Amino acid sequence: MTMSQPFLPPLGPTWRSNRFHRQWLLDQANGLFDFFQSGIIDPAGGFFDLDDAGQPIEAANPVRQIHNTTRMVHCFAIGTLLGRPGSDAIVDHGVSYLWNAHRDARHGGYVWSLDNDGPKDDTKQAYGHAFVLLAASSAKVVGHPLADRLIQDITQVLEERFWEEQHGAVTEEFSRDWQPLSQYRGQNSNMHLTESLMAAFEATGDKAYLDKAERIAGLIIGRHAASLGYRVAEHFHADWSLDKEYRGYDVFRPYGTTPGHWLEWARLVLQLWALGGKRHAWMPEAARELFRQSIELGWDKAKGGFFYALDWEDKPRLPQKLWWPCAEAIGAAAFLSDHDPSDYHEQWYRTLWGFADRYLIDHEHGGWRPELSEDLKPGTTLFAGKPDLYHALQACLIPLFPATGSLTRVIPEALSQA
Repeated sequence: MTMSQPFLPPLGPTWRSNRFHRQWLLDQANGLFDFFQSGIIDPAGGFFDLDDAGQPIEAANPVRQIHNTTRMVHCFAIGTLLGRPGSDAIVDHGVSYLWNAHRDARHGGYVWSLDNDGPKDDTKQAYGHAFVLLAASSAKVVGHPLADRLIQDITQVLEERFWEEQHGAVTEEFSRDWQPLSQYRGQNSNMHLTESLMAAFEATGDKAYLDKAERIAGLIIGRHAASLGYRVAEHFHADWSLDKEYRGYDVFRPYGTTPGHWLEWARLVLQLWALGGKRHAWMPEAARELFRQSIELGWDKAKGGFFYALDWEDKPRLPQKLWWPCAEAIGAAAFLSDHDPSDYHEQWYRTLWGFADRYLIDHEHGGWRPELSEDLKPGTTLFAGKPDLYHALQACLIPLFPATGSLTRVIPEALSQA
């Protein structure tokens, strides 16, 4: 027996249709909310980072990064939709901080990070702006009074500053006063913008968001990933030619390829296909191949877990096993099981949850361990504490709802029919 082909009893009905498993998923989601909800609000604005036990990491002048602010808004908007008391207060706290602190009232756009004295890193990053659109869309779904202004503002910034019509994607980074910082173009920011554009389309009905999402997917997956055997390239030059030599910060821009992003795209491409009326025949095949390649090349067949980054020879370059690729794999397997049912996808869905339960879910303190070493021991080379709710929460909730859209769309639809 290997982790690549684990022993499983006869499959029978899917786990997603199993009442006990569905209750287990809901319990896991509530456990995550419990872990984060009580300790994240910083009275000075924004959200604290949490340690292993869920307590705020003590710092004299804590730094709040925009992706943390926005993801918390998104997650607790989901909590609001699910009827979780206290979630609306966290949404309000986060949206207010986005509008009053991260938003640059002088130059426009949203700065990457702040401390109690003001902007800490005042650059304007496409990655962060993508999540502002997600937070704004989620806030609109739950009726926050600032949501419409936030959507209008971030949409204008993305259109006027980041979007490159000739390529059908966004550029990457600017100084505070909008001077370009590099010729770099990255798939990661565009991938998350695809997620956010779909959410914005669902929240507003404006098809322009969906059109942009389809163009990004066509560039990153339909053109580049397809030409690389459905390995997703991360780094590009300004003309969107591949840059295989790029070396950046390992947390956001590791050298080589990142199998976790292949898995993230597998779900997003299927969601985009369903949301767009199933017009693009290449998308389901791409989703299947992205998932299969991530398993074949990215999964450690001896020990289990997804290697964080591979080199261009498909060998592990960063052999750490992070939490978020496993979480994204669960979401992808759930979507594939809905749209392309097979024993393969069902077996991997079960295997992935088995791995997460054994190694990633912290049953003692709560939350998910963010990093494991190659031999599956807790590690801190890239992350400390419990930095994330977003990936793990969506892994728990995506399998509970129809694979037809964002959680902020399918949750209210499902509850209205209950």
